[in-house]
Amino acid sequence: MKNRSQPLSIGYSPCPNDTFIFYALVHGQVDSSPVLFDQPLLEDVETLNLWAIEKRLDITKLSFHALGHVIEDYCVLSAGAALGRGCGPLLVARQMVEPDELTRLRVAIPGRYTTAALLFRLFLPECIIEPVEMRFDTIMGAVQQGLVDAGVIIHESRFTYGDFGLVCLKDLGQWWEDMTGYPIPLGCIAAKRSLGAGRIEKIDSAIRESVQWGIDHPTKSGDYIRCHAQELDTEVVRSHIDLYVNDYSIDMGDEGREAVAHFIQRGRGAGALPESDIDLWCRLT
Repeated sequence: MKNRSQPLSIGYSPCPNDTFIFYALVHGQVDSSPVLFDQPLLEDVETLNLWAIEKRLDITKLSFHALGHVIEDYCVLSAGAALGRGCGPLLVARQMVEPDELTRLRVAIPGRYTTAALLFRLFLPECIIEPVEMRFDTIMGAVQQGLVDAGVIIHESRFTYGDFGLVCLKDLGQWWEDMTGYPIPLGCIAAKRSLGAGRIEKIDSAIRESVQWGIDHPTKSGDYIRCHAQELDTEVVRSHIDLYVNDYSIDMGDEGREAVAHFIQRGRGAGALPESDIDLWCRLT
């Protein structure tokens, strides 16, 4: 366990919503003096998921799917989440496919522990062929070239798949919303439980202030966001932030927590997540 004078390791993805959320925190625009942070590590979310399984980082972005595998070591923060409506993963292909053919497709997923992977499993549990794991930014090209029959896409790909000549077979986020009534929980910021509730509360507060600063100063972080983004088109970047940074990013709230709990329970019911009695949250009161 790190003492309070040691900086904490922190990681998040290079996607525009995460760099937008953390810009103020890592550039000294909000007071993070109660908690010291190392230089952040920016990695693909599946890399961060795997690192969490190794307990590598103190604070990290996580897919909610991965969270279900690491809750003994990490708890969910209220701030910084990617959760909402109309923002879920899409199942895309080169052409439309009859519903009864879906189970025979060779489908690319953006990592075994991503929310997209679990959502696809919940949508199509009878899929015959094991999904193919790929880095998220290579999936559309693989589908376009015929290396796989279809792919589950996330992040900026939602706005650009048409440029690859692809069509949407299923909006998995909309399917989730229609089935459950809940917003789709995509990713969260998690902290090691060993940091203790008091320290975690200060981390949560600093991230919340960083989100709010970004919302109050929407153009200040532009250069930082673009230097890490996969897609440099200004409108695509702005659409990405507008879609994935919302009220749930400031505070998940009761509805967000219910959505997360329901998603985890669905994953357990499908046999994709281990059973556990451990609370997802770090109770701060």
